[in-house]
Amino acid sequence: MIRIELPWPPSVNRYWRSIPLRRGYRVVLSREGRAYRRDVCARLAAHRWSLAGRLHVRVTLCAPTRRPIDLDNRLKGLLDAMQHAGVYDDDGQIDRIEVERGEVIEGGSALVEITEVIA
Repeated sequence: MIRIELPWPPSVNRYWRSIPLRRGYRVVLSREGRAYRRDVCARLAAHRWSLAGRLHVRVTLCAPTRRPIDLDNRLKGLLDAMQHAGVYDDDGQIDRIEVERGEVIEGGSALVEITEVIA
């Protein structure tokens, strides 16, 4: 099992941006999304995880304030950043995700436990 404490993830509503083109739009990672991804990669750079099997992920989101949040809006950026950092090959490997609200803490955080499933 891997246990990771990561920074508070941005909402999916702020993680992506649409850029107008001549015909339609192109969706790109926002400045906030890129900064979050860099932060996660920097924090995990010393680790050499590369999980290749099926995974179960448990996330405890500790918000920075008591303001109401949608827990599911925080997952996409968090899971994508961990994939980009090389924790696992693809977030499509995840068979089960559990997410729960933790205590409010200053700055917020995401506590992640990843278990590789033995078939």
